[in-house]
Amino acid sequence: MRKKLMTLLLSMSLFGTLGGCSITTDISGVSNDDVQASSESKENTTEDSKTIGILMPTKSSERWINDGNDMVEELQKLGYKTDLQYAEDVVETQVSQAENLITKGVDCLVIANIDGESLTDVCQKAHDAGVPVVAYDRLIKNTEYVDYYISFDNTLVGVQIGEYIEEALDLKNASGKSYNIELFAGSPDDNNAHMLYDGAMSVLQQYIDNGSLDVVSGQTNFETVCTLRWDGALAQSRMENILTANYSSGKKIDAIFSSYDGLSRGIVEALRSVGYGSADHPWPIITGQDAETATIKSIIAGEQTQTIFKDTRVLAAQAVKTVDALLKGEEVEVNDTETYENGVKVVPSYLCTPISVDVNNYKEVLVDSGYVTESELK
Repeated sequence: MRKKLMTLLLSMSLFGTLGGCSITTDISGVSNDDVQASSESKENTTEDSKTIGILMPTKSSERWINDGNDMVEELQKLGYKTDLQYAEDVVETQVSQAENLITKGVDCLVIANIDGESLTDVCQKAHDAGVPVVAYDRLIKNTEYVDYYISFDNTLVGVQIGEYIEEALDLKNASGKSYNIELFAGSPDDNNAHMLYDGAMSVLQQYIDNGSLDVVSGQTNFETVCTLRWDGALAQSRMENILTANYSSGKKIDAIFSSYDGLSRGIVEALRSVGYGSADHPWPIITGQDAETATIKSIIAGEQTQTIFKDTRVLAAQAVKTVDALLKGEEVEVNDTETYENGVKVVPSYLCTPISVDVNNYKEVLVDSGYVTESELK
């Protein structure tokens, strides 16, 4: 009888311990090591530890997985509990996740939104519940109740891409030469996509105007060249249509402005299907953003040419500093109080610096810094 009683008590104790843990709604892709690390970190927290809700858009992009994991790790080091969830690019799912976290009583929300205009009501509910909101990498629009914005300098990202094309084609010394180019922008519901495109065109537009760059398809307006949800399959389909309609007579593409690695991979496949990557059709200059592992492999292989490295470790660390200062009532570090107007107010921001990466510097920037290993690139 005593053995049965002890077994029952141990079972009840274990159940109570598990019941007090904060877990995510989406646990797909979590390894045993992740669970163990999370459990070990939770042992260092106290019962009155504050909980941070972290909402990321999707696991389909390597960078968002890194962002989420980096933030969880840094917050738990400081003794915070975390609830990390992914919405797989479904706006309604992310809205529901945010509302549920507010109801559960999280102490702060960090949100990388799917649609920047979808969270007005969520931010109002967070404000009413006394929950501060930090916009992560993507600006939350049309609300006064977003407290801070942490991102990279998105205009500079575009400028760096534009300048890379400018230098690679030596456009300053074009001397009557004309190069064929096509343009691929990001998602129209992401403020970053607009700022990036404007930054790139601040460099490239002059060469389109003087004929040094020829957009053969004629597609230059953001509304025409944008790609919903930054979807690589949509970019591939559009590239295939452009090739069929404008390059079937033997014209060759010299450069492709692509604003994200996922788009670039789709573009590479479209080009490969019509013979690019051969001696007769060498790869054009193809840009990108995010320095994903698959992209660095593509750069090493001579397919994609360039990407923009946005170190998620730096961004996550800054977000954690912001959350920690907010919850402790301390001054929050910002470096931009003018740029990010969300339709209701200028959101105080901290902007990190991006780095342009190609085959010449990827080892120094990515491998030597520990962001990726040599073995991961093989």
